[in-house]
Amino acid sequence: MGNREKKLLPLKQRAIEVLARLKRLYPDATCSLNYSTPVQLLVATILSAQCTDERVNKVTPALFDRFPDAASLAIADLVELESLVRSTGFYRNKAKNIQAACRMIVSEFDSVVPNQMEQLLKLPGVARKTANVVLGHAYGINVGVTVDTHVKRLSERLGLTEAKDPVRIEQDLMGLLPQPDWENWSIRLIYHGRAICKARSPVCIACELADLCPAANKPVVVG
Repeated sequence: MGNREKKLLPLKQRAIEVLARLKRLYPDATCSLNYSTPVQLLVATILSAQCTDERVNKVTPALFDRFPDAASLAIADLVELESLVRSTGFYRNKAKNIQAACRMIVSEFDSVVPNQMEQLLKLPGVARKTANVVLGHAYGINVGVTVDTHVKRLSERLGLTEAKDPVRIEQDLMGLLPQPDWENWSIRLIYHGRAICKARSPVCIACELADLCPAANKPVVVG
């Protein structure tokens, strides 16, 4: 295993090679949340916290049919809103944040989801992960790297960061990757985490990143 570690590419070169391979492996990777407008993407991303995108996509058609925009969500009956998002978990807090965010969007941003990080972070329920998703996919603006559980786990396993805090992980990745690729890095890493590099049982034998990964074929420690 020591020989393997000696053969690893330098950190930044390794990150660029991982990115190139991810692009080849997942050329059509895109945001897996279904949405039609920036506010719908914002809402779906808030709902995705500690919930699968698949589950969110089952919830949002009825939700957006009933409340399609910020104005309707801002005045929605909270009990009804909670009922519509209940199956995503933590539904009371999510419904409260969605409504509060939409009220702020209506009152302070003329009913348009802002396209600046600083303004997005003012919205209830919105941290950098959600803001990066909205900016990257609704507006095509890369100001950061989305760090979800897959991105956190794989970035650590690949030896691209030693940080545990998502903001520090994001800073480390921003220093290693070209800015135009910040958001597509996250999406492709998420795809790879779902398909190959799973939390409890990574399939290292089938992983095309294994020769770049210091954790390949090592025992998995979860928790």
